[in-house]
Amino acid sequence: MGSTERSKLIGVIDEGTNIARFAVFKLPDLEELFVHEVKITQITPRDGWVEQNPVEILEGVRLCMVEVCLQLEQHGYQVKDIASIGITNQRETTVVWDKNTGEPLHNAIVWNDIRTNSTVDKVLARLPDQNHNHFRSIAGLPVSPYFSALKLNWLKENIREVRKACREKRCYAGTIDTWLVWNLTGGIDGGAFITDVTNASRTLLMNIETLHWDALLIKTFSLHVDMLPEIRSSSEIYGRIKSESVLDGIPISAILGNQQASLVGQRCMREGQAKNTYRKGCFLLYNTGTRCVHSTHGLVTTVAYQMGPDRPPVYALEGSVAVAGVAMKWLKENLGLLKDIPTDSEAIAGSVFSTGDVYFVPAFTGLYAPYWRKDARGIICGLTSFTTKHHIIRAALEAVCFQTRDIIEAMKKDCGINLNKLHADGIMTDNKLLMQLQADLGGIPVLKTEFRDPAALGTAMAAAQANGINLYDLEPESWNAQRHVTTHETFLPTTTEEERDARYTKWKMAVQRSLGWAVTKKSEAMTDERYALLASIPASLFLLSSFVMLVFSQVSRR
Repeated sequence: MGSTERSKLIGVIDEGTNIARFAVFKLPDLEELFVHEVKITQITPRDGWVEQNPVEILEGVRLCMVEVCLQLEQHGYQVKDIASIGITNQRETTVVWDKNTGEPLHNAIVWNDIRTNSTVDKVLARLPDQNHNHFRSIAGLPVSPYFSALKLNWLKENIREVRKACREKRCYAGTIDTWLVWNLTGGIDGGAFITDVTNASRTLLMNIETLHWDALLIKTFSLHVDMLPEIRSSSEIYGRIKSESVLDGIPISAILGNQQASLVGQRCMREGQAKNTYRKGCFLLYNTGTRCVHSTHGLVTTVAYQMGPDRPPVYALEGSVAVAGVAMKWLKENLGLLKDIPTDSEAIAGSVFSTGDVYFVPAFTGLYAPYWRKDARGIICGLTSFTTKHHIIRAALEAVCFQTRDIIEAMKKDCGINLNKLHADGIMTDNKLLMQLQADLGGIPVLKTEFRDPAALGTAMAAAQANGINLYDLEPESWNAQRHVTTHETFLPTTTEEERDARYTKWKMAVQRSLGWAVTKKSEAMTDERYALLASIPASLFLLSSFVMLVFSQVSRR
C-alpha cells in the first residue's frame, strides 16, 4: 500500500466489565479492521461484592494494543497510520491509587457491587428529608450504591491505606477511563489526570448543569476535590501515549462511558431517539438534546456527550436494569436449566406459547430504575403444577422486556412524548425471540443494529472528529455522505394493546411482591451521630436508666 493511498485509522480502547479490547477502524467508512481482546478477572470476596485488579485491566489493554499492532503490520499497515485513539469504558467502577508511586491502593470496586448499602443508609440519615432523591436537582442521580461517590466514601472509611493516602494528599481517584489515560500518558511522569463529562456524570459528584465537581456533594461524601480528575469534554486531545509502547506519540482524543458511546454508535444523536443495550444488564438512554430533564419518575439524568470543549453538552435520560443476561447465567449455573445460553434460551423458551402466567422478577441485588429499591430480591410467582422449565426461561426473557417497558413508561411521563421506536444492541439481541417479545410487550418497533456492540464504533467517531484530528463529522446531515448508514433488523409488535397492558399489570404485581425482602438491621443503620450521642451519655446515668427499665419490666410482668 503506497503512502499516498493510505487510509487513516482510528484506534479504540474498549474496557468493559468482563473484557478489555483494542480495535482499529478504517476511515472514512469506519470499517473495523482488527481487534484483540482479553478477559478481565472478576473478584468476589463476599456475596454482592465485585472487584477487579486495576493493574490487570491496564496490562490487558496494553497487551491488546500490541497484538493489534502486529496484525496491522502483517496486513501492510503501519502503526503511524493510526491518527488517534479513543477510550470507552465500564462506568461507575472506581479506582484509587497513589499519585506518587502509581500503585493501586485497593482493587477497583465494580459498578454492580452492593457493599455500600450501609453507606447509603448513613448518608440518608444525615439528610434533612432522608430522601434518596435529595441531590437529583444537582447531580441528576439518586443516592444509590450504583454510583462512584458511595464507593469512594466506603474506600476512605474502610481501607486504612486509602484513608492515609487521602490524609497525606497523595490519593488519586477516578473511573476506569481516568486510570487508563493517566497511565498511558505518562503516569507518575506527568500523566494526564482527567475524565470526561459522561463518566463524571455517573459519580454523584458532578453538577449536571455546570459540568464541574460540586462542593456540597464532595463534602457530603467526605472527599476532597484534589483527589478528583479534571473534567473535560468527550472529544478533544487530552494527551499523547507515553508508556514505552509501540503507540507512543499517538493522541488520545475521545472518552465516552460505554452506554453513551453506544448511543453515538447507534446514531441516536437527535432529540427523542433512544437505544437499549442488552447485556448482563440493560441500559436504555433517551436523547433529550441540550435540555437537562430532571426525572420525577425514577430515571437518572446523565450527560450523553459533549463533542468538544466549545460545544454544548447533550443530555439523556437513562434507566438501568441490573439483571438481564445475568438472569440467564443464573438459570444455567445455579439451576441447571440451560446448557448453552444463546441457543437454549431461545429454543426452549420458544417451545411454549406463553409463560403459563409465570412472572420472574430477577432482583438479585435490588431493583434499579425506576424503582431504586435496594431491599428488593428476586422472586418467581404464578407457579402451578403445570409449570416447566420452558415457562421459567421464557419468563426470564420477558422480565428483561418488562423492565425495559418500566423505563420507557417513566420516560414517557418525564418527557410527555411517546417513543416511536427503540434501537437495540448488545449480545442478547442475537436472541430473536427476545427482540420480538420486546416489541410485543413494549408496543413499539425494535430495531436491532448490525453491530453487536456499537460502543467502540461511537468512540471511533468521536475520536476522529476531535479538534486537531478533524477526520470525521458527527453532524447527522453528513452521515450519508460518509457512506456509513446503519442497517437494522426490525421487529414489529404482534399483540393487542389490551393483551400487553394486562400482562404488564401482572408484572407490576410481581414487582410489588419482590420489595422489602432485604431489610437492614437497625443496629447496622445507625449513623455516626447516633453512636456519638450514646457515647456522650455518662456511664452512671446509663446504668441508672438501665436499672429503672429493668424494674419497670418486672413490675409490668406482675
